[in-house]
Amino acid sequence: MTDLTELKTGFAKLGLGRNLVIAHASLKAFGQIDGGAETMLAALLDSVRGVIMPTFTYKTMINPDVGPPRNGITYGSETDLNKLAEAYHPNMPVDKMMGILPETLRKHPGSKRSMHPIQSFAGIHADPILNSQTIFNPLAPIGALAERDGWVLLLGVDHRVNTSIHYAEKLGGRMQFIRWALMQDRVVECPGFPGDSEGFDAIAPAVEKYTRRVEIGSALVQAVHLKSLIRVVVDELNKNPFALLCQRQECERCNAVRWS
Repeated sequence: MTDLTELKTGFAKLGLGRNLVIAHASLKAFGQIDGGAETMLAALLDSVRGVIMPTFTYKTMINPDVGPPRNGITYGSETDLNKLAEAYHPNMPVDKMMGILPETLRKHPGSKRSMHPIQSFAGIHADPILNSQTIFNPLAPIGALAERDGWVLLLGVDHRVNTSIHYAEKLGGRMQFIRWALMQDRVVECPGFPGDSEGFDAIAPAVEKYTRRVEIGSALVQAVHLKSLIRVVVDELNKNPFALLCQRQECERCNAVRWS
């Protein structure tokens, strides 16, 4: 069983104590952790200067009957899901598909959360980063983190969950989408919604020299220098506009990029 001391020892080997990080995690990859997500979060907070995580709330999303063309969506196709949509509120739990650690961070007494109705972020010791987000620029906290020489921390996961690549895609000129969120009194339009991430692990060889690794328990932990990652992704997109797209024929967002 992995404990707090083992986690902190592993994180120390990455040398990130003076840095801010954006973290993504699968706790299952570590096997059993004594104390679970609370122990993982405590180890992180003891090992870095500050941390943010995506705390997205997809349950607020609705699919309208009509909308702009080439938007990576089939309009009117999710009427049953629309009935299950929940109106956004600031204390809405993190979507379960994101894992337990972001929800643990969100509920931490020292945590702050941005206010985006779909793509919020939560963090500790990272208020200026969180405050950079707007409805028109949902991924701005990643840019703010890069400006502060931050790192991406992949805890038992690979680049397919690396939200920072979406920010780099935007800088590289890749198509962004519009989605809609249910509020208490209205529906709001949310621009800047990113594409699919299933093809993102293809970036791993190109960012190898900017990556630090350590094994903790049964998991591989990777730290990737954020500003370097962004630069590499933008360079890859400049060379190949279709780089990092997934290969699933039914993926509407990747197909929209190919057909644009």
